Amino acid sequence: MADVLTHHCPNCGGPLTFDPNDQKFHCDYCLSIFTTGDIEEFEAKHPAESAISAEEKADTDAMDLFNCPSCGAEIVTDATTAATYCYFCHNPVILAGRLSGEFLPNKVLPFQIDRKKAEEQFLAWTSKKRFIPKDFFDKSQIEKLTGVYFPYWVVDAQTRGELSGKGTSLRVWIVGDIEYTETKVYQIYRKGKATISNLVKNALTKNVQQKMVEAVQPFPIDQAVDFHTEYLSGFQAEKRDIEIKDIAEDLNRELQGYTDDLLRDTVSGYTTFNKTSSTATINRQSNHYMLLPMWLVTYHDAGGKVYYYAMNGRTGKVSGILPISNQRLGLVSAGIFAVVAALLLIGGYFI
Repeated sequence: MADVLTHHCPNCGGPLTFDPNDQKFHCDYCLSIFTTGDIEEFEAKHPAESAISAEEKADTDAMDLFNCPSCGAEIVTDATTAATYCYFCHNPVILAGRLSGEFLPNKVLPFQIDRKKAEEQFLAWTSKKRFIPKDFFDKSQIEKLTGVYFPYWVVDAQTRGELSGKGTSLRVWIVGDIEYTETKVYQIYRKGKATISNLVKNALTKNVQQKMVEAVQPFPIDQAVDFHTEYLSGFQAEKRDIEIKDIAEDLNRELQGYTDDLLRDTVSGYTTFNKTSSTATINRQSNHYMLLPMWLVTYHDAGGKVYYYAMNGRTGKVSGILPISNQRLGLVSAGIFAVVAALLLIGGYFI
């Protein structure tokens, strides 16, 4: 059985949503405000009021059809969706079965930027860009701005490495008409331990726009809190479909590369340095499954090409590739050509 959850207001029974401004949970019907502890205490006493079981399926992981706990409408999702909205009553729905057991996140970094502020920053960012199609930031487009919790692996590791190489020190001086050059060659050896913290790795296959997502990092991982489903209310969320073993080889290579770079940074004061050998081993590694917040909006141009805009839901850092309106670009180019032509004509007349 998979649980479909909506966290309800203890006072009126309305759906609760998480407010990034005060980090609490609000009811839009009776305007009550609650903490995580308030909700969990209420739901412990009234479990039937907070969870409704969906119809049993042969394969829970493959399930893509659920019933809304509020209106009973069918909710269709893909295999990784863990929180969404009912498109009929707009009730926030959490598919708790997809965030339980081995898929239970260790931590969640709650949104700190609410929708209003996200929209303001989106418009401020796009207003600085020229030649963007007008419909990129019209009302219907802004409404597509969505707050999503994306799954990530956050890795902490302790490594040990060794580095060897040859360094040269060059000194040049002149006495009279003679130039002297002195070259000293050194055998250099370094070894040490490195501590690497909060290395963030994508844990969702369909998140293909990794360059864009990486561009809004870093996330303040130290501010993450223990996971509670309440934080997902009012937002969308995805569960992971990339396991740590799937990225183990690349991860080991990255950790070893960081270790090598740290040792290399200790080599200074030489004119040249040529590395002859290096080794790095991972002594300890801990992996944490976390949900991190991001505001996203997509845009399809007339040719079907998709453009993305992303904002870090905690820090407000943005990234994106914006479309260009050939019509607006053409009008500006034509205007510049007209001005230049007029100046040339005026110059020719006076000459």
